[in-house]
Amino acid sequence: MSSPQSSPTPNPSPAPPIWTAPPAARPRGGAFAAVGIVLAGIVGLLVVAYLAPALGVSTLVIGSVLAFVPLMIVLLAVRWVDRWEPEPRWALWFAFLWGAAVSVAVALVVDLGVQLVFAFAASGRPGEGMQAVVQAPLVEESAKGAGVLLLFAFRRSHFDGPVDGLVYGATVAAGFAFTENVLYFGAALAEGGADELGTTFVVRGLFSPFAHVLFTACTGLAIGIGARRGGRAGVVGWFLGGLLAAVLLHAFWNGSLVFASDAVGLYFTVQVPIFIGFILLTWFLRREEMRVTRTRLAEYGAAGWFSPTEVEMLASPAGRRQAVAWARRQTPPRTAAMRKMITDATHLAFTRHRLLTGRGDVRTAADERALLAAVTADRAVLLR
Repeated sequence: MSSPQSSPTPNPSPAPPIWTAPPAARPRGGAFAAVGIVLAGIVGLLVVAYLAPALGVSTLVIGSVLAFVPLMIVLLAVRWVDRWEPEPRWALWFAFLWGAAVSVAVALVVDLGVQLVFAFAASGRPGEGMQAVVQAPLVEESAKGAGVLLLFAFRRSHFDGPVDGLVYGATVAAGFAFTENVLYFGAALAEGGADELGTTFVVRGLFSPFAHVLFTACTGLAIGIGARRGGRAGVVGWFLGGLLAAVLLHAFWNGSLVFASDAVGLYFTVQVPIFIGFILLTWFLRREEMRVTRTRLAEYGAAGWFSPTEVEMLASPAGRRQAVAWARRQTPPRTAAMRKMITDATHLAFTRHRLLTGRGDVRTAADERALLAAVTADRAVLLR
């Protein structure tokens, strides 16, 4: 493949053209999406069938309703991180179902196997410390991380860097935490009544809704770094490094809850600073996405595809808000068209970035041409 040009192809028609329909986008990952979501959904039904008789239907419903609270907190945060360059909805659905169903099923099956091994060995049950600090981190993080790795393998064109890995990892973790919270809330209600349920809800649902997100985000971030550096083989090494970090952080978190004499003090002195550091890292990565967007769109602007005003509009949060507000005031409102142009332009910037950093191929170049056509059509719709 020939190396990409240092600057985009000049626009042969810088003036707004007469609107024509953009070429149909070639579907990618469609078969994986359908098969993956269906299989994960089936596994989810099996998990529900397992939990319903174990907890009771009414207890399961109450646990599920309460588990929606921390789930919404996490998903709103993920949506904020993902707003700049949104990931495909089918990929996010797959990530959530993988965490909520497949990862949980793997953890339950492995736990059953461990219980059987100890039973046949006449050793009783495995110790709480071993389960919390060794078994749970290894099994759960491996299962969750595998889902993020699958998304990289089948959705390579939308896995541009650390932020994408963070979004996918956090979504997988949100699904896993949701099902785990259902189990914990249901068990607390069944064993200790409303008082025990209230305590468990405060600890898991309000104090630590992002725990699993922090763990699996390590794996997602590592895969994203590997994706940005290019090369599928190298990504495996980054995945293993991120998985190790996720397992160690998970083990530390669980160990602090099991063995610490002052769990509350440790929470505020160690775990809260880790969470704050994670927020700062996320903010930095989002700023980097904005920088890449501005740089690449400015290159297209120099080639005549965007005006300087449009580059500012598309490459800054304030500009995007003003653009959407302008589109909303039109008659008829053109909010959807403006949001589509913002999304297409952002994908265009990152597609160009892949080409310039040596991570593109023939399909990436075709994506660039299709996105340029889409942006041209978006502008024509807005100016009609």
